[in-house]
Amino acid sequence: MSTLSRMSRISVPEIKARKGGEPLVCLTAYTTPVAKAIDPHVDLILVGDSLGMVLYGFETTLPVTLEMMIAHGAAVMRGASKACVIVDLPFGSYHESPEQAFRAASRVLVETGASGVKLEGGREMAETIAFLTERHIPVLAHVGLMPQSVRQSGGYRARGKSDEDAATIIADADAAAAAGAFAVVIEGTWEPVARKISQRLDVPTIGIGASPACDGQILVTEDMTGLFSDFTPRFVKRYGNLGGEIAAIAASYGDDVRAGRFPTEAHCFGTLEAEIDQAVNKQVSDKLPKDDREVG
Repeated sequence: MSTLSRMSRISVPEIKARKGGEPLVCLTAYTTPVAKAIDPHVDLILVGDSLGMVLYGFETTLPVTLEMMIAHGAAVMRGASKACVIVDLPFGSYHESPEQAFRAASRVLVETGASGVKLEGGREMAETIAFLTERHIPVLAHVGLMPQSVRQSGGYRARGKSDEDAATIIADADAAAAAGAFAVVIEGTWEPVARKISQRLDVPTIGIGASPACDGQILVTEDMTGLFSDFTPRFVKRYGNLGGEIAAIAASYGDDVRAGRFPTEAHCFGTLEAEIDQAVNKQVSDKLPKDDREVG
């Protein structure tokens, strides 16, 4: 039974088989509660190194470490039971050699239980992608705007506007797919270029600021929900403003504390009101089937 349960998670081959089919729904997660909330609604969860910016307040993703990615990857795996979970390899953990990449990727898979890793780069990373996939480590590739290369590229600018740049990105995507990547993320890329890549590759493309023609879409959950508001990329659609809601809730809490409205006797131990609440809860519990009662 436990084996069947584990196998119910969406697998890498199932993601790959979605090429040209129903669009893949992908989001990021870095914590157990968020993973648990989005898991029923997505096909793939990416534990992205974007956590460096949206959780830790770094200006770029570059300070993120392998240990951080492993810790957050394990947390997401504890919250997700259906989605395919992929973990980013952070800057500096795979660039030196294919062997270095294998050591980092194998740690991620063993210590988190995730289904695969993501790395940035096309032609220059083709050898590494092949080295990993030949050793049974699934790789999600990433081309176009690559946040780990932001200092070299001069900022978070859309790619592929010129013919030369477009040809570079197309060649990168071709190389990554040919090397064995099971899918390719296309980020911040001129729409016609992303569309062309999606049409020519035999593996799924996952767009973020790319094209509706991609085989799937991904957004950073904190961008989409308004939890991260330092800046909003043009390609993000805001589906809520949780950051504003949290601020409003904190303000209400502060007002109650300052006005003496919280805590009340109902929130304390050993008071008459608390004892009444406890008695009522016990009566309700006694009427429940034994397996439904709270322990303790």
